[in-house]
Amino acid sequence: MPTFHTICMMHGAPGAVTIDANTVRTEELDMSTQVPPGPVTNRAQHEAPPESAWVGGLTMFAVVMMLIVGILQALNGIAALFNDKVYVTTPNYIYAFDLTRWGWIHLLLGILVVVVGVAILKGQTWARWVGIGLVGLNLIANFLFIPYYPIWSLVIIALDVAVIAALATHRPAKV
Repeated sequence: MPTFHTICMMHGAPGAVTIDANTVRTEELDMSTQVPPGPVTNRAQHEAPPESAWVGGLTMFAVVMMLIVGILQALNGIAALFNDKVYVTTPNYIYAFDLTRWGWIHLLLGILVVVVGVAILKGQTWARWVGIGLVGLNLIANFLFIPYYPIWSLVIIALDVAVIAALATHRPAKV
């Protein structure tokens, strides 16, 4: 006949009382120290490392910078579209475009960078690679725009490099 102790153990009770014909005995069971049967494995080998706060911070930095750079690029494009006199025109520049064309380039790139930044913020996996490509194009456009607005272009190039570095170093947590 099963004892009360056996019944408690079958139902997972934290403490067990053994009752038989002659004695009553209480035992405190520590369930945390019991090892399940089977091979002993190192659980740390099978679990993915937790995502570092630094990596998450870099991604957030990249998204915020993409939003800021995209908005500033769109404003830069609007300024070129409505008032060509804001920028210096360099004679005999090999990559010379009409400032209206540069305005459209900056406006469209700025809008696309903002849209992709929002997609990265929402966790879209495709957006990270598209973001690297768009920010790279933005960097090239600003390099070609240096003679028109040198300091601004160099600042945007530096921010674009930081965004590319932040997006390229992202390591998602594995589940």
